Amino acid sequence: MQRRTFGLGAVLVGLSLVAGACSGGTGGTTGGGGTAAKTVKIYSSLPLTGPSRAQTLTVVNGIKMAIDENGGKDGTGAKIGSITVEYESLDDATAAKQSWDAAQEAENGRKAAEDSKTVGYLGTFNSGAARISIPIMNKAGIPMISPANTATDLTVDKSKDSVYYGAGKRNYFRVIPNDNIQGLVGANWMAALNAKKVFIVDDTDLYGKGLADVFQANAAKAGLTVVGREGAPKADNFNALVTKIKAAGAEGVYYGGIVDNNPAVLVKNLRAVDPKIIFMGADGIQCDEMIKQMGAAGEGVYATFGGVSVDKYTGIQADWLKKYKDKYGSDPQPYAIYGYEAANVMLKAIKETNGDRAGMVDAVKKVGTNYDGVLGKWSFDANGDTSNTAHTGVVVQGGKWVFSKVLN
Repeated sequence: MQRRTFGLGAVLVGLSLVAGACSGGTGGTTGGGGTAAKTVKIYSSLPLTGPSRAQTLTVVNGIKMAIDENGGKDGTGAKIGSITVEYESLDDATAAKQSWDAAQEAENGRKAAEDSKTVGYLGTFNSGAARISIPIMNKAGIPMISPANTATDLTVDKSKDSVYYGAGKRNYFRVIPNDNIQGLVGANWMAALNAKKVFIVDDTDLYGKGLADVFQANAAKAGLTVVGREGAPKADNFNALVTKIKAAGAEGVYYGGIVDNNPAVLVKNLRAVDPKIIFMGADGIQCDEMIKQMGAAGEGVYATFGGVSVDKYTGIQADWLKKYKDKYGSDPQPYAIYGYEAANVMLKAIKETNGDRAGMVDAVKKVGTNYDGVLGKWSFDANGDTSNTAHTGVVVQGGKWVFSKVLN
């Protein structure tokens, strides 16, 4: 597979050689006997190969922005007092799969855990990948902050604690709301769109199935009738499924899943049979790649997203957006600002601990209490979830995702 580290390899090696020569290694002191100099490292693990790449590259850009605002250059070598913070971006997708891969995520997790300089792990993008790396990071005592995971079992399902956290303390946090909220607001919005008979489809992955489960659990309360439910893993066409949807009398289709698993094909197949059936997904499809793949069939497709849509950023978020566009010359995808926020929390935790891995989990909890950042003021709860609950509904119009309404 091709792993992209964005040209950091030579720089990182150089930094470590300089640290070894000038400061006696990562724990040496300055020549004048002052504060100890140290080099620590943050890894990110995101799918940088396949359909998610356009989205995740902007997450990496968000992380690099935070690095650069702390004395770095081109996303490398942040300086926090006497501490040098290296950053390396790992790809957890493979060319063969064109999506995240469990074996690759495990390899990335082990690489980070076995690196004695590692003090933080930013990721993952896909909830299924988080199931792989949380136990690895937990055993190593490394905090993990996700800019994108939403599956509920990662935090609120206590029956999974022994699987993810063993006998250790919780080391996993996320800066985006979980699917308990997103599935609920999706059901309410579908009802508001007057699609009372709904067929639910999921891509059978952890994120997609879990989201569809939450939507289904809230459907009746929202006034919806579920006329069918089916798992639909990645395929070249979904004609047989579309036939079932049409025969069931569905007025709307709710899709739980990610762009990698060909929901754009499902939209095209559905539109060919009945263009009046409403199609709604969640943040897993709310990206420019989905629009590209859907083409003209994508007009009128709906999606929910945890937070504020990029086209409605105001205040500090609008300021951040301008900085992003000035730096990278293009618009960010929705998760970029979450990568930026997650990285800043991690960098502030490094400052709190002076780069000591043993104290990093507690430091992330402390920093993430009444944190006032680009996402507003929020806190991590006891499960590692954010107190932010805001959701936005967007719709494809004129080949773009545009704001539709605030969801609750």
